[in-house]
Amino acid sequence: MRELENKRILMIIASKGYRDEELSVPKKMFEDAGATVDIAADKEGRARGMLGSRVESDIVYSNAEIDKYDAVIFVGGVGSQVYWNDLKAHSLAKETIEKNKLLGAICLAPPTLAHAGVLKGKTATSYTSAATALKKAGANYTGQSVEVDGSIVTGDGPTAVVEFAQTIIDQLDSGQPTAN
Repeated sequence: MRELENKRILMIIASKGYRDEELSVPKKMFEDAGATVDIAADKEGRARGMLGSRVESDIVYSNAEIDKYDAVIFVGGVGSQVYWNDLKAHSLAKETIEKNKLLGAICLAPPTLAHAGVLKGKTATSYTSAATALKKAGANYTGQSVEVDGSIVTGDGPTAVVEFAQTIIDQLDSGQPTAN
């Protein structure tokens, strides 16, 4: 089953401290469904996960061209806090929504979306320690494992990684626009 054939997904990780399974599990699921997945990080070269995995980033996130992608996913982990107050990351999140693309974030990454202003009035979830950031930004924090509100998908952490990835696959398969 290749329901995401011709879809491109950008997964944004921190170069240090991304949550390993929040990258590896969705990436494999997306690719198994037929999508092309690019990995972006805050620095060039090899990135290191919290649990010791290592990956090469395809691009620096600040060079990402949203028009090339159908979805942009911010991966969690302690390192994802590097994006919380990063104006370029905020700009990417806003542009993803403005261009009617799917935007996702899991674990400690949803505060990036909150600080970008795209979660105001939206139902969302995150790792419990990040709930305050979502609430302060006007999100309706639920604490559920996965939430979908419009074109935004949020997940609460590693235990929800399969559900989070499957929800993104389902959302993309149900008619999200194709990248240019």
